[in-house]
Amino acid sequence: MVASFTLYLQALGFSGTAIGAVLMAGLLLGALLTLIVGPLSDRMSRRALLLGYEVAAALAALAAMLAPNLAVLITAATIGGFGRGANGTAGPFSPVEQAWLAREVAGDERRRAFAINATLAFLGMAAGAVLIVLPAALGFGFRTPATYRTLFAVPLAGSIVSLLLIAGTRVPAPAPNAAPAAARADEERLTRTENRLLRRLAAVSVLNGFAVGIVGPLIAYWFLRRFGQSPAEIGPALALSFVLGSAGSVLGGRLSGHLGAVRSVVWMRLVGMGLLVAIPFSPTFVVAAVLYALRSACNRGTMAARQVVAAGLTRAERRGLAASVQSLSSQLPRAAGPVLGGWLIHRGEFVAPFLLTAVIQAAHLLLYKHYFGGIGEVG
Repeated sequence: MVASFTLYLQALGFSGTAIGAVLMAGLLLGALLTLIVGPLSDRMSRRALLLGYEVAAALAALAAMLAPNLAVLITAATIGGFGRGANGTAGPFSPVEQAWLAREVAGDERRRAFAINATLAFLGMAAGAVLIVLPAALGFGFRTPATYRTLFAVPLAGSIVSLLLIAGTRVPAPAPNAAPAAARADEERLTRTENRLLRRLAAVSVLNGFAVGIVGPLIAYWFLRRFGQSPAEIGPALALSFVLGSAGSVLGGRLSGHLGAVRSVVWMRLVGMGLLVAIPFSPTFVVAAVLYALRSACNRGTMAARQVVAAGLTRAERRGLAASVQSLSSQLPRAAGPVLGGWLIHRGEFVAPFLLTAVIQAAHLLLYKHYFGGIGEVG
């Protein structure tokens, strides 16, 4: 859907601003769900929450595939979050996934587990992006919007398989309660410290989310408008970016073990920022696609390290809350990004979205290093 959904909307006659508005609706609903399910996951079954998410995603994909009505499509897209680019995670339910994983492993094993999880997620997204070439390979092409509807069978199948996998997964043991002998004053002090760290996490996530939203969900649309490429050419280009993103996750996991989670995030994202600035000045589609793929390796490769940092800011019984703070504070501003980015691209401003993104991400990195660089390697 990252590779095809914005192109589908463009084929239906949506303007860049309208495409951004559809993406924004999905991101806003995702933010609302994150606000609800993250803290809820600290008190109820995480498996049940993830099962509910996959059921809703499957129904949304089925509706989009079978119903050509625009109202049905937009509703399904809002619920399913098509095209938002959730990096292979459970979208607004990713705090549930992260809290579950953090509960199962600790220390260096946690770092490796998050890196493996991110690597597999990006490989899955690469496989999905490659599948956009199927209609062209089978001789159908993308002459009519109906061809795009067949692609919704892919997220439908993914949700069904995920349902089966989650249903067969062992239910994690509940987090242990705090020691009864702990002094109330110490508990309150620890909570205040955690809350201060969570406010800092929210501040840096706001900047990162807005920056990601300007270009990230619209990159396929940008390739189409800037270079006039077809979906069959854009799909493999995005697949390459996800493959390198998975390689970046492996590299990020190793750097995190040597440099620490915070330093690995800062250095990899600095390199990614330089590549981002170079993308809009590329003379050809191939050069731009390669630069974007390399940038994806740097940026997406930090996902596991950032999750480890967030998981280490609080006690086990508040990790759902911590993951929600990071996700929600990123999703809300990210929802505004596609409208601005879509409007700029529709106007033919092919450089400005990238430069604006780079400036905001530079501010994000400065704050990230300032807030978390001196607290040791959390997680």
